[in-house]
This record gives sequence, C-alpha cells and structure tokens, in this order.
Amino acid sequence: MTLTTSRFIGHDQDRGIVQFSMQDGAKEFACAISTSAMDDLERGPRARPSEREAQFTRLRERIEACVERKYQATEFEGTPPGIVLRSIDFRG
Repeated sequence: MTLTTSRFIGHDQDRGIVQFSMQDGAKEFACAISTSAMDDLERGPRARPSEREAQFTRLRERIEACVERKYQATEFEGTPPGIVLRSIDFRG
C-alpha cells in the first residue's frame, strides 16, 4: 500500500527533531526527522526554530519519499514503532 501524507506535529527544539505522521490506509504512524538532516538537505544556513515548519513543508516530498523507503524496508524504531530520519538516510 502507498503511504499518504498525514499531519505536521511540531518542532521539538530540545530533541532537535521535527515530528510528523504518515498514513498507511487507516493506520497513522509517527515519524521524525532531525533538524540537522533538514539543514543538510537545504545546504544552507541552519534554520531558526521559528522557520522549521516552513522548512519541513519545502522538503516534505523528499522527506516522505525517504519515509516510504524505510517503511517498505520495515526500519522502525521506538515504542510505539515509528520512522526516524537522519542525514545518513539521504545519502546515496
């Protein structure tokens, strides 16, 4: 089944992540991407905390494509299981 966009949850500055979710049919699952990974994808200066949602929106297509790859490979982490993206996930 193809994953679909769900919702932007928010930026957690203390943990250095942006949280969002994806849908597999009726099942919603948690996802996160490190702010370092987003900054690496844009290859520019680090975004300010107030800019993280806009940055996520600009990068959403690339982020969700990476989530799809990790989902198909069943690379889940945590409890409950979710997908976590780091800079290394976008290499190669």
